[in-house]
Amino acid sequence: MAILGPAVDRQQQQQPSTCNAPSSSDSCKEEEELKGVRHLCERGITALPPRYVLPPSDRPAPAAPRSIPVIDLARLRSSERARELAALDAACRDLGFFQVVNHGVQSQGMLDVARRFFALPQEERARHMSSDIRAPVRYGTSFNQLNDGVLCWRDFLKLLCNPARLDEVVPSWPDNPADLRDVMSPYARANQMLFRELISAALEAMGIIGSGVLKELESGTHMMMVNCFPACPEPELTLGMPPHSDYGFLTLLLQDQVNGLEVSDGEDWLLVDPLPGALVVNVGDHLEIFSNGRYKSVLHRVRVNSTRSRISVASLHSLPTERVIGPAPELLAEGTPRLYLDTDLATFLDYLSSAEGKHKTFLQSRRITFPPS
Repeated sequence: MAILGPAVDRQQQQQPSTCNAPSSSDSCKEEEELKGVRHLCERGITALPPRYVLPPSDRPAPAAPRSIPVIDLARLRSSERARELAALDAACRDLGFFQVVNHGVQSQGMLDVARRFFALPQEERARHMSSDIRAPVRYGTSFNQLNDGVLCWRDFLKLLCNPARLDEVVPSWPDNPADLRDVMSPYARANQMLFRELISAALEAMGIIGSGVLKELESGTHMMMVNCFPACPEPELTLGMPPHSDYGFLTLLLQDQVNGLEVSDGEDWLLVDPLPGALVVNVGDHLEIFSNGRYKSVLHRVRVNSTRSRISVASLHSLPTERVIGPAPELLAEGTPRLYLDTDLATFLDYLSSAEGKHKTFLQSRRITFPPS
């Protein structure tokens, strides 16, 4: 889950360490941990610091590999569109996850430049560190480090990529590696085009034709989370990301070929086996609300391993920040009951600032409960 920020602010600069004072050992440990897991790995740790160790009940058990539905964009653009629309609709209703192939988005450069960013010296990465969850450019660690009782084995670079403002915000992105902006900005634009094609198909599959939502999405929100999950000395004790759902309409995930993403089917955790060249797409909380529960925003998590670093890039897309989101009027015809309260980004940010935003708790807070009949 990622956070959108308002205006482009200067990031907080890394403060000099004061860890030479004997009386500050606890605060020094916390300071070191908040520099990120890449920093801990570079220091050569061989065991997890206690704050990364999950309680036994939350530690991940092995999950069975599973192929998830595959949507072929070539078929969606052909005379087979109706059949592929039905497959897309089923994937969003049943599991909330699918892989998309033949999408045409060039992605290998993204993974390469992401690896090189996380390989930069700590001092260079720390230029973009901030504890402000609303910051539009932010290097951070864990999941929601302000509130996480147990930290996660992840570092991330968050980039605001809103379609209507992309040219304005790119100059605020990191300039090291030197080609980062040149690689990531075209990827962001291509990702936005793919999102609009997929959400248009999803709306068509739900029978929402001629909706103004597509026009609104042209000036909507897009947040790119570039994630690094380093090899972990004790992967059985922690997670790269805890169980959570995403807040937007759709998330488009680019990942390397290192397994780690797991999806809940309501009973078991399923290890997603990535297809070479495919993007993984999942329904977000906003789309579950907009579809009045027809489409499912499901829990997912990330496992880590002891031998290989994993890189992924999650692109979260939704409506403009000020837009109030509720069930689509077309889906409330003929007395169909509304299942969710309206929401907006401000409500979500307030919630995330005051709670650990995982286990679908935000979505559950918007659900309308009916008394027993």
